[in-house]
Amino acid sequence: MTKNLEFLFDFGGPNSYLAYKSVPEICARTGTELVYVPILLGGLFKLTNNQAPMMRYAETPAKRNYEMLEFDRFVQAHALPFKMNPRFPLNTLYVMRGAVAAQRLDCFALYVDTIMAAMWEDGKDVSDAEIVRQVLDSAGLDSAALLALADNPDVKAELLANTEAAAKRGAFGVPTFFVGTEMFWGKERLGQVEAALTKS
Repeated sequence: MTKNLEFLFDFGGPNSYLAYKSVPEICARTGTELVYVPILLGGLFKLTNNQAPMMRYAETPAKRNYEMLEFDRFVQAHALPFKMNPRFPLNTLYVMRGAVAAQRLDCFALYVDTIMAAMWEDGKDVSDAEIVRQVLDSAGLDSAALLALADNPDVKAELLANTEAAAKRGAFGVPTFFVGTEMFWGKERLGQVEAALTKS
């Protein structure tokens, strides 16, 4: 039986990008199917009374600076083409609804790859509908169909339901991973994720 790794993500979390670039190799090594679960990070923060690191560590600059050091080390160790988006933090509600729509239109892999690259490699403003449309069209995606479906009440409800379900399972940020019922949070836990997949 194929093992599953659930990957809860939001484009707005830079660590989601780092995990997105790294997790497929783990799945290949462990014979695991990767199951993406789009959620809304801002909504998850509200549900769990959490904050973004830049706010949570605002009065502890040494901690914030170390988090950034570890982030940079990860980027360099994996030779990733990451660039901090100059508009960060961005409202990702629009593109996260688009991710749910892309799942329904069977173009999810290309959609996610396109938006991840636009936001974290090219510095695009993915909160701007027209820019998103241009990015999708350039990738050969049907932007009209995707963005129309993203406005569908069922799609909006699904993203909300995903976010609420994540909070109920104990998630409080992204990236979050589930191996069965076992939860792992953060790119720093990828080694633990792989170990859990190896023994499951």
